[in-house]
Amino acid sequence: MIDPLYSGGSFGEVLISALQRFPDRVAFEEEGGRSVTYAQTAHEIGRAIARLKALGLRQGDTVVQLSGNRSETFFVMAALYIAGLRSVTLHTLASIDDQAYIIDDSEAVLVIADPRYAERAKALQAGMPPALGVRWFSHGEIEGFEPFWVGAERAPLRCEGGAEDIIRLAYTGGTTGRPKGVMLSNRAMTTNLVLALAGKPWPGSPRFLCPTPITHGAGSMIVPTLHHGGTFILQQGFDKDRVLDAIERQGVNSLFLVPTMIYTLLDHARTRTIDFSHLHCLTYGAAPMTPARIREAMNVFGPVLVQGYGQTEAPNTLLTLTREDHLSPDDRRLASAGRPYPGITLAVLDAEDQPVRQGEVGEICVRGSLVMSGYWKQPEQTAEALRNGWLHTGDMAWQDEEGYFYIVDRKKDMIISGGFNVYPKEIENVIATHDAVAAVAVIGVPDPKWGEAVKAVVVLRPDARVEAAQLIALVRERKGPVAAPKSVDFVEGLPLTALGKPDKKALRAHYWGGRDRAIN
Repeated sequence: MIDPLYSGGSFGEVLISALQRFPDRVAFEEEGGRSVTYAQTAHEIGRAIARLKALGLRQGDTVVQLSGNRSETFFVMAALYIAGLRSVTLHTLASIDDQAYIIDDSEAVLVIADPRYAERAKALQAGMPPALGVRWFSHGEIEGFEPFWVGAERAPLRCEGGAEDIIRLAYTGGTTGRPKGVMLSNRAMTTNLVLALAGKPWPGSPRFLCPTPITHGAGSMIVPTLHHGGTFILQQGFDKDRVLDAIERQGVNSLFLVPTMIYTLLDHARTRTIDFSHLHCLTYGAAPMTPARIREAMNVFGPVLVQGYGQTEAPNTLLTLTREDHLSPDDRRLASAGRPYPGITLAVLDAEDQPVRQGEVGEICVRGSLVMSGYWKQPEQTAEALRNGWLHTGDMAWQDEEGYFYIVDRKKDMIISGGFNVYPKEIENVIATHDAVAAVAVIGVPDPKWGEAVKAVVVLRPDARVEAAQLIALVRERKGPVAAPKSVDFVEGLPLTALGKPDKKALRAHYWGGRDRAIN
Protein backbone atom coordinates (compact mmCIF):
# COMPACT_ATOMS: atom_id res chain seq x y z
CA MET A 1 0.00 0.00 0.00
CA ILE A 2 1.17 3.53 -0.81
CA ASP A 3 1.06 6.06 2.02
CA PRO A 4 -1.65 8.62 1.10
CA LEU A 5 0.97 11.28 1.76
CA TYR A 6 2.75 10.21 -1.43
CA SER A 7 -0.17 9.18 -3.63
CA GLY A 8 -1.54 12.52 -4.89
CA GLY A 9 -1.57 13.90 -8.38
CA SER A 10 -4.26 11.98 -10.25
CA PHE A 11 -4.81 12.05 -13.99
CA GLY A 12 -8.12 13.84 -13.64
CA GLU A 13 -6.64 16.60 -11.50
CA VAL A 14 -4.38 17.76 -14.33
CA LEU A 15 -7.39 17.90 -16.65
CA ILE A 16 -9.52 19.80 -14.14
CA SER A 17 -6.71 22.30 -13.61
CA ALA A 18 -6.41 22.93 -17.35
CA LEU A 19 -10.14 23.44 -17.78
CA GLN A 20 -10.20 25.92 -14.92
CA ARG A 21 -7.20 27.93 -16.17
CA PHE A 22 -8.42 28.47 -19.74
CA PRO A 23 -12.25 28.57 -19.55
CA ASP A 24 -12.75 30.79 -22.61
CA ARG A 25 -10.36 29.04 -24.97
CA VAL A 26 -11.47 26.47 -27.54
CA ALA A 27 -10.74 22.93 -26.38
CA PHE A 28 -12.06 21.00 -29.39
CA GLU A 29 -12.72 21.73 -33.04
CA GLU A 30 -14.65 19.19 -35.07
CA GLU A 31 -15.52 18.70 -38.71
CA GLY A 32 -18.51 20.75 -39.73
CA GLY A 33 -17.31 23.83 -37.86
CA ARG A 34 -18.37 22.83 -34.35
CA SER A 35 -16.16 24.03 -31.50
CA VAL A 36 -16.29 23.46 -27.75
CA THR A 37 -14.70 25.73 -25.15
CA TYR A 38 -12.87 24.61 -22.02
CA ALA A 39 -15.80 25.83 -19.89
CA GLN A 40 -18.28 23.86 -22.02
CA THR A 41 -16.04 20.80 -21.79
CA ALA A 42 -16.00 21.05 -17.99
CA HIS A 43 -19.78 21.50 -17.95
CA GLU A 44 -20.43 18.44 -20.14
CA ILE A 45 -18.01 16.27 -18.15
CA GLY A 46 -19.80 17.31 -14.95
CA ARG A 47 -23.18 16.41 -16.45
CA ALA A 48 -21.84 13.03 -17.58
CA ILE A 49 -20.56 12.34 -14.05
CA ALA A 50 -23.96 13.26 -12.61
CA ARG A 51 -25.77 10.89 -14.97
CA LEU A 52 -23.35 8.04 -14.28
CA LYS A 53 -23.96 8.43 -10.56
CA ALA A 54 -27.74 8.69 -11.09
CA LEU A 55 -27.58 5.36 -12.95
CA GLY A 56 -26.16 3.83 -9.80
CA LEU A 57 -22.57 3.34 -10.92
CA ARG A 58 -20.01 3.14 -8.15
CA GLN A 59 -16.28 3.62 -8.00
CA GLY A 60 -14.55 0.70 -9.72
CA ASP A 61 -17.43 -0.14 -12.09
CA THR A 62 -16.55 -0.62 -15.76
CA VAL A 63 -18.07 1.38 -18.64
CA VAL A 64 -17.48 0.43 -22.29
CA GLN A 65 -17.57 2.88 -25.20
CA LEU A 66 -17.99 2.17 -28.90
CA SER A 67 -17.38 5.54 -30.47
CA GLY A 68 -15.42 7.62 -32.96
CA ASN A 69 -13.54 10.90 -32.86
CA ARG A 70 -15.91 13.39 -31.29
CA SER A 71 -15.78 15.57 -28.22
CA GLU A 72 -18.48 13.53 -26.45
CA THR A 73 -16.17 10.52 -26.59
CA PHE A 74 -13.64 12.42 -24.51
CA PHE A 75 -16.30 13.84 -22.17
CA VAL A 76 -17.26 10.29 -21.18
CA MET A 77 -13.67 9.07 -20.83
CA ALA A 78 -12.80 12.08 -18.67
CA ALA A 79 -15.91 11.62 -16.54
CA LEU A 80 -14.95 8.01 -15.88
CA TYR A 81 -11.38 8.91 -14.93
CA ILE A 82 -12.46 11.69 -12.58
CA ALA A 83 -15.21 9.60 -10.95
CA GLY A 84 -12.91 6.63 -10.33
CA LEU A 85 -14.71 4.36 -12.80
CA ARG A 86 -13.00 2.09 -15.32
CA SER A 87 -12.95 3.09 -18.97
CA VAL A 88 -12.88 0.51 -21.76
CA THR A 89 -12.90 1.65 -25.40
CA LEU A 90 -13.67 -0.77 -28.22
CA HIS A 91 -11.80 -0.68 -31.50
CA THR A 92 -14.45 0.27 -34.03
CA LEU A 93 -12.89 -1.96 -36.72
CA ALA A 94 -12.69 -5.05 -34.51
CA SER A 95 -14.90 -8.07 -35.07
CA ILE A 96 -18.20 -8.36 -33.22
CA ASP A 97 -16.88 -11.50 -31.50
CA ASP A 98 -13.93 -9.63 -30.03
CA GLN A 99 -16.08 -6.68 -29.02
CA ALA A 100 -18.59 -8.98 -27.30
CA TYR A 101 -15.77 -10.82 -25.54
CA ILE A 102 -14.34 -7.56 -24.17
CA ILE A 103 -17.73 -6.39 -22.91
CA ASP A 104 -18.21 -9.68 -21.10
CA ASP A 105 -14.62 -10.07 -19.86
CA SER A 106 -14.41 -6.54 -18.49
CA GLU A 107 -17.59 -7.09 -16.45
CA ALA A 108 -19.07 -3.93 -17.92
CA VAL A 109 -22.17 -2.54 -16.27
CA LEU A 110 -22.83 0.06 -18.97
CA VAL A 111 -22.16 0.30 -22.70
CA ILE A 112 -22.32 3.70 -24.39
CA ALA A 113 -22.48 3.73 -28.18
CA ASP A 114 -22.01 6.45 -30.75
CA PRO A 115 -25.02 6.47 -33.15
CA ARG A 116 -22.55 6.03 -36.00
CA TYR A 117 -22.21 2.45 -34.73
CA ALA A 118 -25.85 1.95 -33.78
CA GLU A 119 -26.34 -1.26 -35.77
CA ARG A 120 -23.22 -2.85 -34.32
CA ALA A 121 -24.24 -1.81 -30.81
CA LYS A 122 -27.70 -3.33 -31.24
CA ALA A 123 -26.15 -6.58 -32.43
CA LEU A 124 -23.82 -6.59 -29.44
CA GLN A 125 -26.68 -5.89 -27.07
CA ALA A 126 -28.70 -8.77 -28.50
CA GLY A 127 -25.89 -11.20 -27.75
CA MET A 128 -24.89 -9.82 -24.37
CA PRO A 129 -25.85 -11.03 -20.93
CA PRO A 130 -28.29 -8.57 -19.33
CA ALA A 131 -26.40 -5.43 -18.32
CA LEU A 132 -27.35 -2.04 -16.96
CA GLY A 133 -28.14 -0.95 -20.49
CA VAL A 134 -26.92 0.45 -23.75
CA ARG A 135 -27.08 4.26 -23.95
CA TRP A 136 -26.59 6.39 -27.03
CA PHE A 137 -24.96 9.76 -27.35
CA SER A 138 -24.74 12.26 -30.16
CA HIS A 139 -24.44 15.96 -30.85
CA GLY A 140 -27.25 16.04 -33.36
CA GLU A 141 -25.70 14.24 -36.31
CA ILE A 142 -28.52 11.69 -36.24
CA GLU A 143 -31.94 13.04 -35.40
CA GLY A 144 -33.50 11.47 -32.33
CA PHE A 145 -30.30 10.73 -30.45
CA GLU A 146 -29.09 12.90 -27.60
CA PRO A 147 -26.16 12.70 -25.17
CA PHE A 148 -26.99 10.07 -22.58
CA TRP A 149 -26.57 12.73 -19.90
CA VAL A 150 -29.15 15.13 -21.41
CA GLY A 151 -31.13 16.87 -18.65
CA ALA A 152 -28.62 16.07 -15.92
CA GLU A 153 -27.43 18.77 -13.56
CA ARG A 154 -23.70 19.32 -13.53
CA ALA A 155 -21.79 17.46 -10.80
CA PRO A 156 -18.70 19.12 -9.31
CA LEU A 157 -15.41 18.03 -10.88
CA ARG A 158 -13.78 16.32 -7.92
CA CYS A 159 -11.42 13.38 -8.41
CA GLU A 160 -12.20 10.12 -6.68
CA GLY A 161 -9.88 7.16 -6.24
CA GLY A 162 -6.27 6.65 -5.28
CA ALA A 163 -3.02 6.29 -7.14
CA GLU A 164 -3.31 2.52 -7.59
CA ASP A 165 -7.01 2.44 -8.50
CA ILE A 166 -7.57 1.15 -12.03
CA ILE A 167 -9.22 3.79 -14.21
CA ARG A 168 -8.62 2.19 -17.61
CA LEU A 169 -8.70 -1.33 -19.02
CA ALA A 170 -6.90 -1.18 -22.36
CA TYR A 171 -7.45 -4.38 -24.31
CA THR A 172 -4.62 -5.67 -26.40
CA GLY A 173 -4.78 -8.73 -28.62
CA GLY A 174 -3.16 -11.95 -27.47
CA THR A 175 -1.22 -14.65 -29.27
CA THR A 176 -3.63 -17.13 -27.67
CA GLY A 177 -6.42 -15.55 -29.70
CA ARG A 178 -8.21 -13.59 -26.97
CA PRO A 179 -7.62 -9.93 -26.06
CA LYS A 180 -6.09 -9.17 -22.64
CA GLY A 181 -7.20 -6.29 -20.47
CA VAL A 182 -4.20 -4.20 -19.43
CA MET A 183 -4.91 -2.59 -16.06
CA LEU A 184 -3.79 1.04 -16.04
CA SER A 185 -3.92 2.88 -12.74
CA ASN A 186 -4.13 6.57 -11.94
CA ARG A 187 -0.40 6.30 -11.25
CA ALA A 188 0.41 4.90 -14.71
CA MET A 189 -1.92 7.27 -16.57
CA THR A 190 -0.57 10.30 -14.72
CA THR A 191 3.02 9.22 -15.39
CA ASN A 192 2.25 8.87 -19.09
CA LEU A 193 0.76 12.36 -19.06
CA VAL A 194 3.73 13.93 -17.27
CA LEU A 195 6.23 12.19 -19.56
CA ALA A 196 4.37 13.44 -22.62
CA LEU A 197 4.56 16.97 -21.23
CA ALA A 198 8.26 16.66 -20.38
CA GLY A 199 9.55 14.61 -23.30
CA LYS A 200 7.72 16.02 -26.34
CA PRO A 201 8.20 19.43 -27.96
CA TRP A 202 5.12 21.58 -27.42
CA PRO A 203 4.46 24.93 -29.12
CA GLY A 204 3.27 27.83 -26.99
CA SER A 205 -0.33 27.36 -28.11
CA PRO A 206 -0.81 23.85 -29.54
CA ARG A 207 -3.27 23.23 -32.35
CA PHE A 208 -3.13 19.46 -32.42
CA LEU A 209 -4.66 17.59 -35.36
CA CYS A 210 -5.91 14.08 -34.70
CA PRO A 211 -7.23 11.87 -37.53
CA THR A 212 -6.42 8.67 -35.57
CA PRO A 213 -8.72 7.18 -32.89
CA ILE A 214 -8.70 9.08 -29.59
CA THR A 215 -10.03 5.91 -27.97
CA HIS A 216 -6.52 4.48 -28.40
CA GLY A 217 -2.99 5.90 -28.32
CA ALA A 218 -3.74 9.30 -29.87
CA GLY A 219 -6.11 10.10 -27.02
CA SER A 220 -3.12 10.44 -24.69
CA MET A 221 -2.33 13.75 -26.43
CA ILE A 222 -5.58 15.46 -25.44
CA VAL A 223 -4.83 16.39 -21.82
CA PRO A 224 -1.25 17.57 -22.57
CA THR A 225 -2.69 19.79 -25.31
CA LEU A 226 -5.26 21.22 -22.91
CA HIS A 227 -2.61 21.65 -20.20
CA HIS A 228 -0.84 24.03 -22.61
CA GLY A 229 -4.06 25.87 -23.34
CA GLY A 230 -4.28 24.44 -26.86
CA THR A 231 -6.99 23.17 -29.16
CA PHE A 232 -7.48 19.54 -30.17
CA ILE A 233 -8.78 19.22 -33.74
CA LEU A 234 -10.77 16.03 -34.34
CA GLN A 235 -11.24 14.29 -37.67
CA GLN A 236 -13.31 11.18 -38.32
CA GLY A 237 -10.61 8.99 -39.81
CA PHE A 238 -7.66 9.76 -42.06
CA ASP A 239 -8.15 11.45 -45.42
CA LYS A 240 -5.10 13.01 -47.03
CA ASP A 241 -6.89 16.07 -48.36
CA ARG A 242 -8.77 16.74 -45.13
CA VAL A 243 -5.47 16.54 -43.23
CA LEU A 244 -3.85 18.98 -45.66
CA ASP A 245 -6.89 21.26 -45.46
CA ALA A 246 -6.56 21.40 -41.67
CA ILE A 247 -2.84 22.13 -41.82
CA GLU A 248 -3.37 24.83 -44.43
CA ARG A 249 -6.56 26.49 -43.11
CA GLN A 250 -6.81 25.73 -39.40
CA GLY A 251 -3.31 26.61 -38.27
CA VAL A 252 -2.34 23.08 -37.23
CA ASN A 253 1.11 23.08 -35.65
CA SER A 254 1.19 19.59 -34.09
CA LEU A 255 -0.13 16.19 -35.15
CA PHE A 256 0.28 12.45 -34.74
CA LEU A 257 0.35 10.08 -37.74
CA VAL A 258 1.29 6.47 -38.31
CA PRO A 259 3.86 5.86 -41.07
CA THR A 260 1.26 4.64 -43.57
CA MET A 261 -0.46 8.03 -43.32
CA ILE A 262 2.84 9.85 -43.78
CA TYR A 263 3.58 7.75 -46.89
CA THR A 264 0.15 8.60 -48.31
CA LEU A 265 0.82 12.30 -47.83
CA LEU A 266 4.31 12.06 -49.32
CA ASP A 267 2.91 10.30 -52.41
CA HIS A 268 0.14 12.88 -52.86
CA ALA A 269 0.95 15.61 -55.40
CA ARG A 270 -0.89 18.30 -53.44
CA THR A 271 1.40 17.86 -50.42
CA ARG A 272 4.28 19.55 -52.28
CA THR A 273 2.14 22.69 -52.66
CA ILE A 274 1.46 23.20 -48.92
CA ASP A 275 3.40 25.58 -46.67
CA PHE A 276 4.46 23.59 -43.60
CA SER A 277 6.61 26.33 -42.07
CA HIS A 278 4.26 26.74 -39.10
CA LEU A 279 4.42 23.00 -38.25
CA HIS A 280 6.15 22.51 -34.90
CA CYS A 281 5.96 18.75 -34.31
CA LEU A 282 4.90 15.71 -36.31
CA THR A 283 4.96 12.68 -34.05
CA TYR A 284 4.92 9.24 -35.64
CA GLY A 285 4.97 5.72 -34.26
CA ALA A 286 3.14 2.39 -33.97
CA ALA A 287 4.84 0.92 -37.06
CA PRO A 288 8.21 0.67 -38.80
CA MET A 289 9.42 3.59 -40.94
CA THR A 290 12.52 3.38 -43.08
CA PRO A 291 15.33 5.97 -42.88
CA ALA A 292 14.84 6.82 -46.57
CA ARG A 293 11.20 7.71 -46.01
CA ILE A 294 12.07 9.60 -42.83
CA ARG A 295 14.50 11.79 -44.78
CA GLU A 296 11.91 12.35 -47.48
CA ALA A 297 9.40 13.39 -44.82
CA MET A 298 11.85 15.85 -43.30
CA ASN A 299 12.49 17.37 -46.71
CA VAL A 300 8.76 17.93 -47.14
CA PHE A 301 7.54 18.77 -43.63
CA GLY A 302 10.71 20.25 -42.18
CA PRO A 303 12.87 19.27 -39.17
CA VAL A 304 9.80 18.53 -37.04
CA LEU A 305 9.65 14.73 -36.84
CA VAL A 306 9.54 12.95 -33.47
CA GLN A 307 9.32 9.18 -33.10
CA GLY A 308 7.63 7.52 -30.13
CA TYR A 309 7.85 3.96 -28.86
CA GLY A 310 5.73 2.35 -26.18
CA GLN A 311 3.26 -0.44 -25.63
CA THR A 312 -0.12 -0.83 -24.00
CA GLU A 313 1.48 -2.24 -20.85
CA ALA A 314 3.61 0.91 -20.51
CA PRO A 315 1.74 3.33 -22.70
CA ASN A 316 3.26 5.60 -25.32
CA THR A 317 6.27 7.03 -23.53
CA LEU A 318 9.16 4.57 -23.27
CA LEU A 319 11.56 5.69 -26.00
CA THR A 320 11.69 8.78 -28.15
CA LEU A 321 13.76 9.83 -31.13
CA THR A 322 13.67 13.61 -30.82
CA ARG A 323 13.60 16.34 -33.46
CA GLU A 324 17.30 16.91 -32.80
CA ASP A 325 18.05 13.18 -33.22
CA HIS A 326 16.42 13.28 -36.65
CA LEU A 327 18.99 15.82 -37.80
CA SER A 328 21.75 13.20 -37.65
CA PRO A 329 23.34 12.49 -41.04
CA ASP A 330 23.73 8.84 -40.01
CA ASP A 331 20.97 6.57 -41.34
CA ARG A 332 21.65 4.18 -38.47
CA ARG A 333 20.47 6.85 -36.03
CA LEU A 334 17.21 7.18 -37.95
CA ALA A 335 16.71 3.41 -37.63
CA SER A 336 16.80 3.76 -33.84
CA ALA A 337 13.73 3.83 -31.58
CA GLY A 338 15.47 6.51 -29.55
CA ARG A 339 16.44 6.92 -25.91
CA PRO A 340 14.27 6.60 -22.78
CA TYR A 341 11.92 9.29 -21.58
CA PRO A 342 13.13 10.92 -18.34
CA GLY A 343 12.28 8.94 -15.22
CA ILE A 344 11.83 5.55 -16.94
CA THR A 345 14.38 2.74 -16.59
CA LEU A 346 14.94 0.50 -19.62
CA ALA A 347 17.39 -2.37 -19.88
CA VAL A 348 18.31 -5.01 -22.45
CA LEU A 349 18.19 -8.36 -20.64
CA ASP A 350 18.90 -11.98 -21.49
CA ALA A 351 16.67 -14.99 -20.82
CA GLU A 352 17.75 -14.98 -17.13
CA ASP A 353 16.90 -11.28 -16.82
CA GLN A 354 20.55 -10.31 -16.66
CA PRO A 355 21.95 -7.34 -18.63
CA VAL A 356 23.55 -8.24 -21.94
CA ARG A 357 26.74 -6.57 -23.08
CA GLN A 358 26.49 -3.35 -25.04
CA GLY A 359 25.66 -4.09 -28.66
CA GLU A 360 24.23 -7.54 -27.92
CA VAL A 361 20.59 -8.35 -28.57
CA GLY A 362 18.26 -9.01 -25.66
CA GLU A 363 14.73 -8.20 -24.55
CA ILE A 364 13.72 -4.63 -23.73
CA CYS A 365 12.54 -4.60 -20.11
CA VAL A 366 11.08 -1.67 -18.20
CA ARG A 367 10.77 -0.35 -14.65
CA GLY A 368 8.97 2.75 -13.47
CA SER A 369 5.67 4.26 -12.46
CA LEU A 370 4.43 4.02 -16.05
CA VAL A 371 4.10 0.23 -15.87
CA MET A 372 0.70 -1.48 -15.80
CA SER A 373 -0.73 -3.12 -12.69
CA GLY A 374 -1.14 -6.41 -14.55
CA TYR A 375 -3.55 -8.19 -16.89
CA TRP A 376 -7.20 -8.20 -15.85
CA LYS A 377 -8.12 -11.64 -14.44
CA GLN A 378 -4.88 -13.14 -15.85
CA PRO A 379 -2.61 -13.81 -12.85
CA GLU A 380 -0.32 -16.27 -14.65
CA GLN A 381 0.26 -13.98 -17.62
CA THR A 382 0.75 -11.07 -15.22
CA ALA A 383 3.40 -12.98 -13.29
CA GLU A 384 5.20 -13.89 -16.50
CA ALA A 385 5.17 -10.35 -17.89
CA LEU A 386 6.28 -8.76 -14.59
CA ARG A 387 8.73 -11.40 -13.39
CA ASN A 388 11.83 -10.42 -11.43
CA GLY A 389 10.71 -6.83 -11.07
CA TRP A 390 10.68 -5.96 -14.78
CA LEU A 391 7.99 -5.49 -17.40
CA HIS A 392 9.05 -7.73 -20.29
CA THR A 393 8.05 -5.99 -23.52
CA GLY A 394 8.63 -8.92 -25.86
CA ASP A 395 10.70 -6.67 -28.15
CA MET A 396 14.27 -7.71 -28.92
CA ALA A 397 16.82 -4.93 -29.27
CA TRP A 398 20.37 -3.78 -28.74
CA GLN A 399 21.71 -0.52 -27.31
CA ASP A 400 24.61 1.51 -28.64
CA GLU A 401 27.29 3.40 -26.72
CA GLU A 402 25.21 6.59 -26.71
CA GLY A 403 22.15 4.94 -25.19
CA TYR A 404 20.01 4.58 -28.33
CA PHE A 405 17.87 1.45 -28.63
CA TYR A 406 17.57 -0.48 -31.91
CA ILE A 407 14.66 -2.89 -32.12
CA VAL A 408 15.48 -5.91 -34.26
CA ASP A 409 12.59 -8.33 -33.74
CA ARG A 410 9.69 -9.30 -31.55
CA LYS A 411 9.60 -12.35 -29.36
CA LYS A 412 5.93 -12.58 -30.14
CA ASP A 413 4.64 -12.84 -33.67
CA MET A 414 2.57 -9.68 -33.60
CA ILE A 415 2.39 -7.79 -36.89
CA ILE A 416 2.09 -3.99 -37.03
CA SER A 417 0.27 -3.08 -40.23
CA GLY A 418 -0.59 0.54 -40.90
CA GLY A 419 -0.23 1.37 -37.22
CA PHE A 420 -2.59 -1.38 -36.04
CA ASN A 421 -1.57 -4.45 -34.06
CA VAL A 422 -2.49 -7.68 -35.82
CA TYR A 423 -2.17 -11.06 -34.13
CA PRO A 424 -1.37 -14.00 -36.46
CA LYS A 425 -2.80 -16.71 -34.22
CA GLU A 426 -6.26 -15.17 -34.41
CA ILE A 427 -6.12 -15.11 -38.22
CA GLU A 428 -4.73 -18.64 -38.41
CA ASN A 429 -7.59 -19.88 -36.26
CA VAL A 430 -10.10 -18.41 -38.71
CA ILE A 431 -8.42 -19.68 -41.88
CA ALA A 432 -8.00 -23.13 -40.38
CA THR A 433 -11.79 -23.45 -40.13
CA HIS A 434 -12.06 -23.71 -43.93
CA ASP A 435 -12.49 -27.30 -45.09
CA ALA A 436 -9.85 -26.95 -47.81
CA VAL A 437 -7.06 -25.83 -45.46
CA ALA A 438 -4.62 -28.36 -44.04
CA ALA A 439 -2.18 -25.93 -42.42
CA VAL A 440 -1.63 -22.21 -42.27
CA ALA A 441 0.94 -19.74 -40.98
CA VAL A 442 0.40 -15.99 -40.92
CA ILE A 443 3.34 -13.59 -40.96
CA GLY A 444 4.12 -9.95 -41.65
CA VAL A 445 5.99 -9.18 -44.85
CA PRO A 446 7.66 -5.90 -45.87
CA ASP A 447 5.34 -3.46 -47.57
CA PRO A 448 6.13 0.11 -48.71
CA LYS A 449 2.69 1.39 -47.71
CA TRP A 450 1.71 -0.59 -44.60
CA GLY A 451 5.16 -1.14 -43.09
CA GLU A 452 4.18 -4.77 -42.68
CA ALA A 453 1.43 -6.46 -44.68
CA VAL A 454 -0.43 -9.52 -43.43
CA LYS A 455 0.35 -12.62 -45.51
CA ALA A 456 -1.19 -16.04 -45.07
CA VAL A 457 0.84 -19.04 -46.21
CA VAL A 458 -1.52 -21.96 -46.73
CA VAL A 459 -1.19 -25.69 -47.31
CA LEU A 460 -4.30 -27.21 -48.90
CA ARG A 461 -5.77 -30.63 -48.29
CA PRO A 462 -5.27 -33.17 -51.10
CA ASP A 463 -7.49 -32.42 -54.10
CA ALA A 464 -9.02 -29.42 -52.31
CA ARG A 465 -9.34 -25.98 -53.86
CA VAL A 466 -10.08 -22.53 -52.50
CA GLU A 467 -9.41 -19.09 -53.89
CA ALA A 468 -7.25 -16.62 -52.01
CA ALA A 469 -10.10 -14.11 -52.14
CA GLN A 470 -12.37 -16.54 -50.30
CA LEU A 471 -9.92 -16.90 -47.40
CA ILE A 472 -9.37 -13.13 -47.24
CA ALA A 473 -13.14 -12.58 -47.17
CA LEU A 474 -13.50 -15.19 -44.41
CA VAL A 475 -11.02 -13.36 -42.18
CA ARG A 476 -12.55 -9.98 -43.02
CA GLU A 477 -15.97 -11.28 -41.92
CA ARG A 478 -14.72 -12.86 -38.68
CA LYS A 479 -11.97 -10.48 -37.59
CA GLY A 480 -12.50 -7.23 -39.48
CA PRO A 481 -10.65 -5.49 -42.35
CA VAL A 482 -7.42 -4.74 -40.46
CA ALA A 483 -6.77 -8.45 -39.85
CA ALA A 484 -7.67 -9.55 -43.38
CA PRO A 485 -4.54 -10.77 -45.25
CA LYS A 486 -3.30 -8.57 -48.06
CA SER A 487 -2.15 -11.73 -49.86
CA VAL A 488 -2.31 -15.52 -49.65
CA ASP A 489 0.40 -17.88 -50.89
CA PHE A 490 -0.32 -21.59 -51.44
CA VAL A 491 2.61 -23.93 -50.74
CA GLU A 492 3.24 -27.66 -50.59
CA GLY A 493 4.37 -27.56 -46.97
CA LEU A 494 5.46 -25.23 -44.17
CA PRO A 495 9.00 -25.20 -42.76
CA LEU A 496 9.07 -26.89 -39.36
CA THR A 497 11.26 -26.60 -36.28
CA ALA A 498 12.89 -29.59 -34.64
CA LEU A 499 9.82 -29.83 -32.46
CA GLY A 500 7.55 -30.06 -35.49
CA LYS A 501 6.10 -26.59 -35.12
CA PRO A 502 5.84 -24.16 -38.04
CA ASP A 503 9.15 -22.30 -38.27
CA LYS A 504 8.03 -18.71 -38.74
CA LYS A 505 11.57 -17.41 -38.54
CA ALA A 506 12.50 -19.45 -41.61
CA LEU A 507 9.24 -18.54 -43.30
CA ARG A 508 9.76 -14.82 -42.74
CA ALA A 509 13.35 -15.02 -43.97
CA HIS A 510 12.01 -16.13 -47.35
CA TYR A 511 10.04 -12.91 -47.68
CA TRP A 512 12.52 -10.59 -45.99
CA GLY A 513 15.35 -11.23 -48.46
CA GLY A 514 17.05 -14.09 -46.65
CA ARG A 515 16.93 -12.49 -43.21
CA ASP A 516 14.39 -12.49 -40.44
CA ARG A 517 12.21 -9.43 -39.99
CA ALA A 518 13.92 -6.29 -38.75
CA ILE A 519 11.92 -3.41 -37.36
CA ASN A 520 13.10 0.10 -38.11
